[in-house]
Amino acid sequence: QVQLVQSGGGLVQAGGSLRLSCAASARIFSSYAVGWFRQAPGKEREFVAAISWTGGNTYYADSVKGRFTISRDNAKNSELQMNSLKPEDTAVYYCAAGLYGSGFGTLERPDAYNYWGQGTQVTVSS
Repeated sequence: QVQLVQSGGGLVQAGGSLRLSCAASARIFSSYAVGWFRQAPGKEREFVAAISWTGGNTYYADSVKGRFTISRDNAKNSELQMNSLKPEDTAVYYCAAGLYGSGFGTLERPDAYNYWGQGTQVTVSS
């Protein structure tokens, strides 16, 4: 069973930056898409960003486009760089890995993913 372990997150003022990391317990990312989702209190989990299993395509929610950047190596590491953070970005963030995942229509859905990280809190103060 593959585990995804997240790190990063925390408290930052509006306009600041944070970097989230996601490390797999096995070198699977050469065959897996990686996605990042978030869930704010009282809201459903929502798509943030994803990178296809080939690494050749990235996808972003409109709300984070131009501010967040997803990256992934072909081994076991992924990062979500978050800049120009806003209070509405406050949520628990999750990374996920999906076997041979590609295409925005697929990767924006949580059911496209096989493995999930434990979640990490991001709080943006105004």
